[in-house]
Amino acid sequence: MVPFENTLSDPILTDEHRMLRDETQEFVTNEVLPEARERDPKSERMSDDLIQKMAEMGFFGILIDEEYDGLGLDLKTYAIIAEELSRGWLSVGSIIARGQSLAGATEEQKEYYLPKMARGELLKSIAISEAEAGSDVANMQTRAEKEGDEYVLNGQKMWTTFAKGSDFILTYAVTDPDAEPAHNGISGFIVEKPAGTFDRDGLSGQPVNKIGYHGWDTWMVQFDDVRVSEDKLVGHEEGQGFYQIMEFFEEGRVHTAARAVGLSRAALEDSLEYVRDREQFDQPLAEFQAIRFKLADMATKIEAARALTLLVAEAVDEGDRADAQAAMAKLFATEIAEDVTSEGIQIHGGYGYTTEFDVERHWRDARLTRIFEGTNEIQKRIIADRLL
Repeated sequence: MVPFENTLSDPILTDEHRMLRDETQEFVTNEVLPEARERDPKSERMSDDLIQKMAEMGFFGILIDEEYDGLGLDLKTYAIIAEELSRGWLSVGSIIARGQSLAGATEEQKEYYLPKMARGELLKSIAISEAEAGSDVANMQTRAEKEGDEYVLNGQKMWTTFAKGSDFILTYAVTDPDAEPAHNGISGFIVEKPAGTFDRDGLSGQPVNKIGYHGWDTWMVQFDDVRVSEDKLVGHEEGQGFYQIMEFFEEGRVHTAARAVGLSRAALEDSLEYVRDREQFDQPLAEFQAIRFKLADMATKIEAARALTLLVAEAVDEGDRADAQAAMAKLFATEIAEDVTSEGIQIHGGYGYTTEFDVERHWRDARLTRIFEGTNEIQKRIIADRLL
């Protein structure tokens, strides 16, 4: 896969950005793509060895300050690296978010968790969504009741990716069911567990069967009288969970937009390689105008999506409010990702509908980007609310 070089956004990249981009491209070629091609068709998760190599590259500490052993880099850098990793395998571009931050944590909690997260020694999963509370976060039903110096958690969480593999599940639950408004009654808890198991009293998980995103598992997680000490209340203050969730939505949506751009690039790059090599009617597919126009449309959409994503990341780095713009980037980049990856399949013809080529994986994974980090319908609501 030869990288599709972008020139439009280069002026807003520093030499450090370009260096990290190039290093990540090399990592994807040597480490990510071989695993993706071997494991994804068999619905196998990424190896622990690959995760360790990512930790050694510093990918889990991109946004963690240097005082906590992170790289202390900006959101734009995070987006650039996420794009490159997702170009290889969406699951790999996503797992880096299992480090990066612990929203709302006390200084004591930061000092303990963030250095270990930056080094990849402790990675989190996040339990927010429920069967009846997806986008409607304030409607969650999982409860955390205070008993002495502990909280007792009961409830069921959906779509908890990496729940079994993680070292702790960052779990949001209702601590005050009578709060007005309801979102003021939500709190976050650090539920520690052994990595690779649900070996903790009252904790269990059921895998969710997915059509894509095979590099790591997604779980339904059950909490039955799971006890956590009061010092695992994030921020040591009840009722802050909703605001902790909201705190990094700009970051999360930029991350999703970057991942979508990476998937789109992968589909374009694979298609460029295919049409140069494949012949029909005694000439390369690349000579057919219909194919050339498809490629032109794909490249144009990718350029626009990347430019918007990086400009939003830059605005967030400068401290500007960019919630609507982050929603726009997520909306646009993920919509074009499904479109571009679908065109990639079309260009490959019948081969595109087989697992012999990577393009079908890009397409399956791209479809998910329109759903997670807030569905695109939610993004449109955010944008319209800001406009009006």
